[in-house]
Amino acid sequence: MIPGSLRGVLDVSNTTWALSEHSVLQPMWDYLQQNHESTLRSPLFPVIISVSMYLVLVFFYTVLDLLAPTWPSIRRFQIHQDRTVTWSNIGSTLALTTYNHLLYIFPAAIAQWLWRPPVPLPREAPTLTAFLLGIVGCTVVFDFQYYLWHLLHHRVGWLYRTFHALHHQYRQTFSLVTQYLSAWELFSVGFWTTVDPLLLQCHCLTTWAFMLFNIWVSTEDHCGYDFPWAMHRLVPFGLWGGALRHDAHHQQPGTNFAPFFAHWDWLGGTATMPAPVKTKTRKERDEKEA
Repeated sequence: MIPGSLRGVLDVSNTTWALSEHSVLQPMWDYLQQNHESTLRSPLFPVIISVSMYLVLVFFYTVLDLLAPTWPSIRRFQIHQDRTVTWSNIGSTLALTTYNHLLYIFPAAIAQWLWRPPVPLPREAPTLTAFLLGIVGCTVVFDFQYYLWHLLHHRVGWLYRTFHALHHQYRQTFSLVTQYLSAWELFSVGFWTTVDPLLLQCHCLTTWAFMLFNIWVSTEDHCGYDFPWAMHRLVPFGLWGGALRHDAHHQQPGTNFAPFFAHWDWLGGTATMPAPVKTKTRKERDEKEA
């Protein structure tokens, strides 16, 4: 039996926590609605922020790729230090990415803009707990969906040759390989990214945050770098696959099918740990290049 005085303290504490949760995101949400409501309601908005996020990340990693051969401070974080991303690699991957966006992404976005009514915006922001749990929930669901899709497209030869082999033309990943995809794979990824927040009934702010998070970690998986701040180093107990394990998938295509977490590959017997990469000295690199 909880004494009345203690019960009152707990009730006040719970009320204070609920109010503080709302107060975290509500001012930002109020500002966005008051100043950018028409932009937020546009069906084009999710496409614009997703493409912009991808371009910013790819630009950042591509600059690192171009500097790495002459900057040891960058090169030491590369997974394959004997690899150089060439202008030819950049051109071919960027050409397909541009083609896919012009032929599929932008026409679909324009069609939505013409035929879909503006999105109604809720007045209340999500609580901080709902916001974070929504992103985690969508990531878990997406991870399972893509694990099954990926496994199927490796195990069925026709599916692999027709839809997924294109992505595996590069055995050593770099950021622009992230969307070096067939139209079917690009559609599948975009479909789940759009539908999963609807299935989990997420707030639109949570939906947009999940889309950006998905692009960030997908690009990081393909970036070719093992930075100290990478997700697989931040998430404990080896639960996150990350760039090292996805690079191992491109080296050994029958392993590490899950895009983000590691548990499905553990359970399915398809997990593999990447071989440790020996850091080469400048002398060894110069001898190899000579």
